[in-house]
Amino acid sequence: MTFLYQDGDLYAAAAQRRRILWIFYAVTALFAGGFVALTVCYTQLPYGDPNGGWMTALTCILAAVYVLFAFPYLGIPFKRCNSYYKMLKGVSSGRKENFAAPFAGIEDWTVWDGVDVNVATFEVKNIKREEVMLRHIYVDGERDFPPFEEGKSARLITQGNLLLAYELLEEEKETDGVEQ
Repeated sequence: MTFLYQDGDLYAAAAQRRRILWIFYAVTALFAGGFVALTVCYTQLPYGDPNGGWMTALTCILAAVYVLFAFPYLGIPFKRCNSYYKMLKGVSSGRKENFAAPFAGIEDWTVWDGVDVNVATFEVKNIKREEVMLRHIYVDGERDFPPFEEGKSARLITQGNLLLAYELLEEEKETDGVEQ
């Protein structure tokens, strides 16, 4: 059985998330310090001083630069890292499912709960009807795609539809019911 995740993956994701937040908090502290300093300097100026316009403009520019930093920084790296962290946290505590099915093919990349994933399809028999349905299994985009071959079966351990572990099964020889 090949496992895609180890115990250290959650800790590494948590450390990366913490590092991204500390950078954001440091920039926020610098902004707050600069804003307070410019506000104090502005309030210390005498009434009608011509430097008041420069202080106000510098405060507005500082606030604009901070907003231009904060939205993309929290919207791209932190959002992606936080989604990956939540996924790994769910993997460690979620309910696992074990099944074997033949591999049917690969579909396009997609985003599942904020995480980029490859979509692998497997043929699963419907319990109520005698038909074959396709089940979508999500493979983490950060990991190498497993060496599935079309038509060959694999035993999978999933949490939700996220692949956690797999084992390629050997094809059994067809017999006519007679043991040799």
